[in-house]
Amino acid sequence: MPLTVRLGLFYGAIFIGTGVSSPYLPVWFAHHGLSGSRIGLILSLPMLARVFTAPLLALWADSFKLRRTALLILSLAVTLAYALMAAPGGFAWWTLVWFAASSMVSTLPPLADVITLRRARLDGFNFGWPRGIGSAAFMVGNVGMGAMLTRGSPDAVLVWMVAAIAATSLAARVLLPPDPVHEEGHAESFSERMAGLSDLLRDPGFMTAAVSAGLIQSAHAFYYGFSTLAWKQQGIAENMSGVLWATGVGAEIVFLWFLEPWRRRIGPRNLLTLGGAGAVVRWTALAFSPPLWVLLPLQILHALSYAATFIASLLLVEKLSTPRTASAAQTLNSALSGGVLAGLATLASGPLFDRYGALGYLLMSAMCVAGVIGAFRLYGLRRLDPS
Repeated sequence: MPLTVRLGLFYGAIFIGTGVSSPYLPVWFAHHGLSGSRIGLILSLPMLARVFTAPLLALWADSFKLRRTALLILSLAVTLAYALMAAPGGFAWWTLVWFAASSMVSTLPPLADVITLRRARLDGFNFGWPRGIGSAAFMVGNVGMGAMLTRGSPDAVLVWMVAAIAATSLAARVLLPPDPVHEEGHAESFSERMAGLSDLLRDPGFMTAAVSAGLIQSAHAFYYGFSTLAWKQQGIAENMSGVLWATGVGAEIVFLWFLEPWRRRIGPRNLLTLGGAGAVVRWTALAFSPPLWVLLPLQILHALSYAATFIASLLLVEKLSTPRTASAAQTLNSALSGGVLAGLATLASGPLFDRYGALGYLLMSAMCVAGVIGAFRLYGLRRLDPS
């Protein structure tokens, strides 16, 4: 089986689960009696801590001989954590278990990205192809669970999540290549890995790129946490919510699979700026609860607000880091975009949704404006100039 397909299937195993948890876990929590504020709190806490947990997990992952080992162990641990969510423990129990599960599962994609980016560079394939397979699986999760929820109980959400992450643990062992963590055979000590992380945190260029992209990506927080509930308030059924999510992911897949030459021509800085501008338009429009015929084309802007920003952040971080700090750099980048910034946005999104409904998207628009301002600052960074 070609390596691109194997890597794509591994991404697929991850994202067929997150394609259900991202839009529908709030529905599961609401079904079990939680308010928007409490849902926002549960979702935000692991995001807020991710700026600490993600780099630590990356340093731990680099202690193994092979990169896939950490992915296997993390997947098995998340399988257990998801299963424990079924226990009737209530708000405090779900908060604790989801904190552990989310902290670990959010580390899987950036660790996989390190493998895929390296193999794409060495073997000459488009990184977007395997990553796009993951996006396609995410769409399958969106549509499949949306259809199931129109006929069945929200408890199906948790069952799907457990099955998907169990498949991910198997895929980590069977599909991922045995790439070494340390290519030259030298295993760095924990203090050496911490020094590399410290260098990244003190690098103003790296931090500007990571925070700017993080602001734009984390502005999806209101969408991820409350779009399904907001559309339900408009009278849009869960199955159509799944179609709307799938439309956005479909646009993302087209971007990842077919726009590689264009992405290379415009460069990561322009890509980040364009992604931020598209996000401002998208969230501002969604704040005013447009009708379904407007929602569908608005979802196509996911190609800019998410896909363009995501690819730009990966490329910027890769250019501004070294092979020695690659895992820490990508995981720290993910920790900012899906961590502390997204956590603050999610924490604010719960009360905003409870009080203002869809108008909470306006805070996300403001975050994207700040991200675009940061992206403009990168144009003075010579390390990012074409060589």
